[in-house]
Amino acid sequence: MIQLAVLDMAGTTVADDGLVERAFTAAIGAQGIDPGTTEYERMIEHVRATMGESKITVFRALLPSEEAAQEANTAFEDAYGNLIDGLKPIDGAEDAIRQIKDAGIKVCLTTGFSEITQHRILTALGWQQLADLTLCPAQAGRGRPYPDMVLKALLELRADGVQNVAVAGDTAYDMATGIRAGAPIVAGVLTGAHGKQQLDAAGATHVLESVRDLPGLLLDRRLDK
Repeated sequence: MIQLAVLDMAGTTVADDGLVERAFTAAIGAQGIDPGTTEYERMIEHVRATMGESKITVFRALLPSEEAAQEANTAFEDAYGNLIDGLKPIDGAEDAIRQIKDAGIKVCLTTGFSEITQHRILTALGWQQLADLTLCPAQAGRGRPYPDMVLKALLELRADGVQNVAVAGDTAYDMATGIRAGAPIVAGVLTGAHGKQQLDAAGATHVLESVRDLPGLLLDRRLDK
């Protein structure tokens, strides 16, 4: 029986609409790398491939020093923060979360952003009290693709074991996180960065059109038990 659902935010429960790439463009521009250059194209492809990963980890992979990575990450968070007022939830996401909670399943919302940015997103959406727990990489130890946020949620929300956890997200990194955590349900959704082929290749147990379909999957599983 599923007792805990760990859900990604941007692209899964929160519509991205290109905001991550826009914030990245602003951040990398501060490092002197502009759109249209070969270096920018190389970097933006890496960003797209690693959607879902902790943002500071992405900048560490792209830039030559820790100082530059930290500067770019701060610029990214600032740029994304300036775009937050335009954020919207994925259609039906809030209702889906409430359905899951009404069935007695705890919900944790996770992100690759900083805690401050995550709280700003939740405030903009009016979701401060929606989930039972919210986590970012710094609160758990490591970000995706490591299992730390899922396992932290399990401990904090007192699920019986990893066999009672479901994970959902829109990227291959979300799938890797769920698999490494040992979750029996690792559901990809098609409302974000990666398509069905990438999600399947990353080990998704289910691929859903949207998080709207997640309550049906989880509640059917409970009935089957």
